[in-house]
Amino acid sequence: MLIARPEGSQFRIVDAFAKSVRLGVDLERTGALSRPSAERTIRALQVCATKLKKLDVQHSRFVATEACRRARNGRQFLDQVARRTGLRLELIPASEEARLAVISCAPLVARSAEHVLVFDIGGGSTELVWIDVTDVAPERRAAAVMRLKMAQQNGATPPDEARLVDFISVPLGVATLHERFHDVEDESARFALMSWYFEEQLAAFGPYETPELLDTVKGFQMIGTSGTVTTVAAAHLGLKRYARRKVDGITMTDAQIDTVIARMMAQGARGRRADPSIGRDRAELIMSGASILQTLLRIWPTNRLGVADRGLREGMLYSMMHASGALTAAPSDD
Repeated sequence: MLIARPEGSQFRIVDAFAKSVRLGVDLERTGALSRPSAERTIRALQVCATKLKKLDVQHSRFVATEACRRARNGRQFLDQVARRTGLRLELIPASEEARLAVISCAPLVARSAEHVLVFDIGGGSTELVWIDVTDVAPERRAAAVMRLKMAQQNGATPPDEARLVDFISVPLGVATLHERFHDVEDESARFALMSWYFEEQLAAFGPYETPELLDTVKGFQMIGTSGTVTTVAAAHLGLKRYARRKVDGITMTDAQIDTVIARMMAQGARGRRADPSIGRDRAELIMSGASILQTLLRIWPTNRLGVADRGLREGMLYSMMHASGALTAAPSDD
């Protein structure tokens, strides 16, 4: 949860809360949300509800994503949340989840970028959005990404508007991919299988299906937003305690990312749990996320990755503030 006030073209965080609840644990195997995971989530949401009431928040949006989309008892869970917390969660489609992730990353879009690939590795799914801003003035590119419409645009793109090249939501995230291959004992083999299986699911993604699209790409920028990406960045920086200001917005090379992933692999499960830059909450699932990350970097023409410690929450805040006119300008105009 994030609570914030608009300040100029940005916002200032008033309060925040995060808790790892692993709502989708066993979803891949059972097709349903388990009672323990649902209870953990509701208890966390009760904390959120208390904070919202205490601060008298007037404008809010609450969303549920892939775990609730896929679970056969997802709707019943949302009804239970409403009864016990008073919070009514909106079950958003994958396209809206991707749009919000893109909006959150808009301030990180470089003026030199002509094509931008934003990806968000979640617990149950991974969203990829490919955007063409070739015809947008460099100083307006980040603002154009914030206004992106998640629908294919036919014909000429209006001036100063970003064009959606393609979008895909792969029903594999750190939790679901881990569960699918958890019975493979050899970690190197498991990592290779996860990487191969994830790449197989990208076959319908336009830039992957049609390699000639990449031949003319110039000014390509890849931005990753997820716990996997920020954890890898924190490990690269050698942080003993996570610091968002040190991670958000940095750029890592593919060689640096490969070095971190190789070190995590060598640590083994016990070593990763003891590593403060990874943290116990992420230690179990970091390698499934790393397999997705490494696959994406192998496929597309870049050796650099922009790291974004932002996602749905920041995207919702920017979207609500932008729609209501609370921001004096788009974040990119600073």
